[in-house]
Amino acid sequence: MKVKIHLYTRFERFWHWFQAFLIIFLLLSGFEVHGSLKLFGYARACYWHNLAGWTLLILTAFAIFWHLTTGQWRHYQPTFGNLEKIVHYYLYGILKGEPHPFHKSPERKLNPLQALSYLFLKVVLLPLQFVSGILYYYYNDWINWGLTTRLDGVAMLHTAVAFVLLIFLVVHIYLTTTGGSLLAYTLAMITGWEEVEENV
Repeated sequence: MKVKIHLYTRFERFWHWFQAFLIIFLLLSGFEVHGSLKLFGYARACYWHNLAGWTLLILTAFAIFWHLTTGQWRHYQPTFGNLEKIVHYYLYGILKGEPHPFHKSPERKLNPLQALSYLFLKVVLLPLQFVSGILYYYYNDWINWGLTTRLDGVAMLHTAVAFVLLIFLVVHIYLTTTGGSLLAYTLAMITGWEEVEENV
């Protein structure tokens, strides 16, 4: 039996959509800086890319504060109990129409694979992107900081992480279509309410 429960707070939804917008915008403007796209012109792309990067950094700082003060960080604690079942579901069970082996609740919104993925995103990928982006931005000050790192190495790292984020985004968007209906998960992240299997 399915029940409708409130899973996502107002701040959580705002953070999710604003972060998504910024990451997509950073990808587009970043690819223009690299010469792969033509949208704004090189100078404007650089300006908007830097502005969006600083905005994402500030948003992330607010999100970290919110997670720590509300206890929401607990949703990202990795659990390995049903990880094998979850992986089986996404690789095989979902194609056969099997029921999802994880039931969301306000106490545990993320299944074990989601928790691991988002933790990796927040603890590894985004910090790498922020650090490499800031180093890139302040390249002219490296000599004052005593840094001897090559710019091309920092640029390669920044670009490589951008591609990983793009892959993450594509997979994330695909998985939003695997709910009870095509837009069920997307609507849940708009309204905060999601229809889930009742725990028995």
